[in-house]
Amino acid sequence: MRLRRLLAAVFLLAGGINVHADAVATFAGGCFWCMEHPFDVIDGVISTTSGYTGGHVKDPTYEEVSSGTTGHFESEQVRYDPDKVGYEKLLDVYWHNIDPFDGGGQFCDRGSQYRPAIFYHNKEQEKLARQSKQRLQEKAGPGKKIMTLILPAKTFYPAEKYHQNFYQKNPVRYKFYRYACGRDRRLEQVHKILWPNQKEKD
Repeated sequence: MRLRRLLAAVFLLAGGINVHADAVATFAGGCFWCMEHPFDVIDGVISTTSGYTGGHVKDPTYEEVSSGTTGHFESEQVRYDPDKVGYEKLLDVYWHNIDPFDGGGQFCDRGSQYRPAIFYHNKEQEKLARQSKQRLQEKAGPGKKIMTLILPAKTFYPAEKYHQNFYQKNPVRYKFYRYACGRDRRLEQVHKILWPNQKEKD
């Protein structure tokens, strides 16, 4: 960390370059296997990590979180370069990859551990998240309620290694799970409600 700060100071002195640490965003959108790819393909995203956050148990295991008793959400932590991609873009990608009308889980995965939520890391993220949720509610109209939670970030625990980059390491199993869970079919329905004139996104 000390070396990084020193290098940043050198660059600043050398040419006035805007050097800063990577920014962090955290989202819960149901099964974390399905939330990696949409962010991985965004220019400016440095890394994605599947994990657990929002609960009261330290260092939870997948089995503990899956029981629904730890309070954790399956979530995705995204590190990104704000000079290349803004938080608003990440929010847009997030909304296009969840069912915001479902507060009891996501798609075939039911339970508190699969609820959708945006975990903000600072006041600016909170403001942008709440504004984006309000805009989405206006698009949905009075007959449908956006159920996605907006919560302060808590300790994030990376999931076990076999969960990381699952869509790349187990493409057949991943595609079968996604199809069997009805994720894409439901996303198509949601998109027609919220973005009827927009082409499908990942």
